[in-house]
Amino acid sequence: MDIHLTGDQATSEERAAVDRELGDPQSGWEGGERRIGLEGRAAFGGHETRSQRHLLLPILHAIQERIGWISPGAVNYTATRLDVPPAEVHSVASFYGMFSLTPRAPVVAHVCDDIACMTRGAGALCAAMEKRLGPADGATWLRGPCLGLCERAPAALVTAAGENPRERVLAPATSDGLLSLIRDAVAGRLPAQADELKPELSVPQAGQPQLRLLHRVGRVNPASIEDYRHLGGFEALRIAREMGPERVIGELTASKLLGRGGAAFPTGKKSEALQTQVHLGKTHYVVCNADESEPGTFKDRVVMEGDPFAVLEGMAIIALAAGARKGYIYIRGEYPYATECLRHAIGAARASGVFGDGFDIELRRGAGAYICGEETALFNSIEGYRGEPRNKPPFPTQAGLFRQPTVVNNVETLVNVPEIVRSGGAAYAQIGTANSTGYRLFCLSGHVVRPGVYEVPFGATLRDLINLAGGVGGNGRLQAVLLGGAAGAFVAPKELDTPLTFEGTRAIGATLGSGVIMPFDDSIDLKQILVRIAAFFRDETCGQCVPCRVGTIRQEEALHRLVQRQALGSVADEVQMLREMGQAMRDASICGLGQTASAALESALNRWSLFS
Repeated sequence: MDIHLTGDQATSEERAAVDRELGDPQSGWEGGERRIGLEGRAAFGGHETRSQRHLLLPILHAIQERIGWISPGAVNYTATRLDVPPAEVHSVASFYGMFSLTPRAPVVAHVCDDIACMTRGAGALCAAMEKRLGPADGATWLRGPCLGLCERAPAALVTAAGENPRERVLAPATSDGLLSLIRDAVAGRLPAQADELKPELSVPQAGQPQLRLLHRVGRVNPASIEDYRHLGGFEALRIAREMGPERVIGELTASKLLGRGGAAFPTGKKSEALQTQVHLGKTHYVVCNADESEPGTFKDRVVMEGDPFAVLEGMAIIALAAGARKGYIYIRGEYPYATECLRHAIGAARASGVFGDGFDIELRRGAGAYICGEETALFNSIEGYRGEPRNKPPFPTQAGLFRQPTVVNNVETLVNVPEIVRSGGAAYAQIGTANSTGYRLFCLSGHVVRPGVYEVPFGATLRDLINLAGGVGGNGRLQAVLLGGAAGAFVAPKELDTPLTFEGTRAIGATLGSGVIMPFDDSIDLKQILVRIAAFFRDETCGQCVPCRVGTIRQEEALHRLVQRQALGSVADEVQMLREMGQAMRDASICGLGQTASAALESALNRWSLFS
């Protein structure tokens, strides 16, 4: 007997979208025609069907792209095809911000109103859309979190569902330009993503004469594997194969390369942990975390759009060192152009045979969940579950993706790996400082003259980076700098000479985080920025643990009361309650989201008397 979430049945279009990912159903057990006379009344193949659970996220994307939303009928049919309860499919679909479980127009404009876009006119853009786009236009628009286009703020993403779904970003976005794009989409004329998002616009060359990680970006055709080879591409992979796993791990260890995703864990130790388990015969995985969703962060997007083969080469070298046969790139769903670039690069690399025998990479697209940047939440997402973090231990190197040993690195970390193999770990360790070696990418947006991605050796100061970007923009009067992103800290002008190293930022109670540097001039109300950051964490908490689920809500509520001068008690009592909630989240949350949700607020309270 079929068990449905509701009585609704999938339409032929919905069934076709699911079948495109899974193939046609082969029996009544998985949604095909029932042939009781031939198959009998026994059900077979359930285990094989359920083994495809990891395809749930691609299936949900396929439905959303074809129909524009995910109906109860589509949920039911997906559940039948995967042999999982409809409630589980619904639970996963409802977890992600890019999916809609209620009917809406096929054409949707997602307008970013996050902190970088706030400094560049997002408020006026949203107000214009409110007035000018109505139900009769055949489209809808939504306010949304950071789209990772902060250097071109304000930004918008237009999606058009249908037989040939299209996505296109617009940045900088004006109301006239966005409305024109929406009308084209409604009329079926939305063009594919154009080359107007040229990566070189995000990598200003002035003041950066010796680029190493970004030297190809904007200078070669990112779709050409021949161009990549011409500038030394895949040479490091050849050298690594000659070295063998042990020597590659030795070079990574000697380089003192720390992860660039925020946690700053030694890269060599991850691969070494997997290599020591090779004799156990388990399947090893290498995962590229390309789900950069931290507001103000866009460096990984620039690398993926401008030099995608470098990401693949770094993954292949790590796979060699870790004994991995399969790699996954988990890319954030709001990056259509970067996704296209990587998909093409994987196909070209596979066709040319550079991966060698026994190793391959699969691209998996997220769907709008900041928490999936946490590595164990990322594993759950790939496996077809809600992107909720797991308790540790066990750690990913012991039981990661599909409960197998897994090494996870982010995009920036991976593009450092070929450089280390070519130059040697000891030489790489001479760059930067003793405890922060090598090169670092920084994302400058907000009130700077030339927003973009900047590469410097570790040790440059915050002032150096702002000057590299042309100095303070806006009215030129610097009020504060957000360092490290929404989970980072606010830094005062008197702290501009702080070295941008792990140890230097730690000394002032800040963090490098995801490499965000976002200056604000004195026309910005920092209290409103804090409220927007609090709203971001409230939206993005997965809700699994109470301290984070409740704490992020209460934090935002308290900030609203303080901003509106409606404190429940005295202002001092309200501020003290905020500090205590932050401490509770730091002490008791399962993962880094809850542990850092109050970091920016705490830094602002420590440096400015905002609510006195």
